[in-house]
Amino acid sequence: MRGTEEVQRIELTSVDGVRLEAVVDRTAVTPALGSVLLVHGITVDLDEGGQMFVRLAQRLTSAGFNVLRFSFRGHGASGGTQEGVTIAGECLDLQAAVNYAREQFPRQALSIVAASFGAVSTALSLPWLAAGLHRLVLWNPVLDLRHTFLEPQLAWGVENFGPEQQNGLQDKGFLLVDGDFRLGRVLFGEFARYSPRGEFLASVIPALIVHGDRDSAVSYEIAAETARTRQATTLHTVVGSDHGFDSREREDEAIGTTVDWLAEQCAVIH
Repeated sequence: MRGTEEVQRIELTSVDGVRLEAVVDRTAVTPALGSVLLVHGITVDLDEGGQMFVRLAQRLTSAGFNVLRFSFRGHGASGGTQEGVTIAGECLDLQAAVNYAREQFPRQALSIVAASFGAVSTALSLPWLAAGLHRLVLWNPVLDLRHTFLEPQLAWGVENFGPEQQNGLQDKGFLLVDGDFRLGRVLFGEFARYSPRGEFLASVIPALIVHGDRDSAVSYEIAAETARTRQATTLHTVVGSDHGFDSREREDEAIGTTVDWLAEQCAVIH
């Protein structure tokens, strides 16, 4: 049954008091197939670098899902500062968003779509998330922090995190990512301490990885090998795509693949 879809701007509060901007997109389909939390990458916000998450949310609500998306601290209109962003802090923000989704949609299977750096806090939260998480989708996910940031092997990482930029980190307390996002010392130090890939491999939640095979920022090879190694994991390759899906056609492919997979996976519990 269909009614009128609803978009509502709200505010969440992380457990340490940081205010987070968020949007709820409610489906007009009853009963709903489930709920989906969208987790964005670094330097962007709840729209995910333009309108990708907006269009994904629209497709998901049309398919029968309720959707929550939010901006991490230091991003978009959320509280905090760019230099104060940490992986630990993003894990707290994710926890606040998950708690809200579960409160608002208590009898609906919850899935997560995490893009790029959003995969870090999501993967690290899987030990406590897993029992209440139905499905997981990762878009060009950062699974290996060392090879993405500390010892970058791809063009984007070399440009933003090479020796000259790291010297600036020591001098100024931050380095500039893509020319305008101030990544601080504490976050950079965390890159050596966390293993999102290890947590992802240790989990059993069924997952879909969508990744461009010409990604110049985050390793496609690491994602593909992870998908081959891990049980219950499907890899969809967006052929010829750079990071973030670099054309409207490739964005539509990632969105369509994600919505179709989630709808198929959630249909089995209805």
